[in-house]
Amino acid sequence: MIEAIIVDDELYCCEALDIMVKKYCPSIKVMALCQSAEAATDAVQKYAPGLVFLDIEMPHVNGFDWLKNIGNINFELIFTTSYDQYAIKAIKWSAMDYLLKPIGRDDLLEAAKRVEQHHKRSRIDQLTLLLQKMQQPQMQLGKIALPTKEGLIMIEVDSIISCAAHSNYTHVLCKNKQKHVVSRTLKEIEDLLDGHHFQRVHHSFLINLNEISKYVKGEGGYLVMSDSSVVEVSRSRKEMLMKRLNQGG
Repeated sequence: MIEAIIVDDELYCCEALDIMVKKYCPSIKVMALCQSAEAATDAVQKYAPGLVFLDIEMPHVNGFDWLKNIGNINFELIFTTSYDQYAIKAIKWSAMDYLLKPIGRDDLLEAAKRVEQHHKRSRIDQLTLLLQKMQQPQMQLGKIALPTKEGLIMIEVDSIISCAAHSNYTHVLCKNKQKHVVSRTLKEIEDLLDGHHFQRVHHSFLINLNEISKYVKGEGGYLVMSDSSVVEVSRSRKEMLMKRLNQGG
């Protein structure tokens, strides 16, 4: 049994989530409903929960500030949020879990399942990465957390040369000839890197524009990357690639 607390300044949100957890998540027991950061700190000290459902948008002290202030974090986290695109992207970059309000049953079940699988595993690297992202004025390049069969790996985004789709997995090719098999689809990784110097050039390939050595003309053509690997460019994606290359990435 995983003991949990729910932290949300809106009482009805606390109560609604509590009802859902009791109904759908028999392995999770909610110990306290907390409507402020202070109440959450007291509940953590009293119950030492294994899981905290944490609202991001709270007055006075928001969820991220509370995490920075609490010190030693020995619990799993599931963030809850109405909608904050910037915050959600930071959470995804650090491979943490979140639930979008209004919370749906299936989303709750998936998040609870991941918590059960990861329970007691250290999340310090992910939390450090998340808090770093939230302190940045814009979503800047740095590290990204990606799930693999063995666990999570922290990859420097600038070290990625290309990403190739393999069913529901993605092969991430990095400098120094490192290759990681990641448990995310290419579309998910493309979304994470959106807005940076990455471009989808084929339904099976995403490339780092800064790592292109040469473009060879053809119907779609192909790219020679910095590691001498060759990446096919589809005809339908050629125009966008040329546009970004002409703009300098």
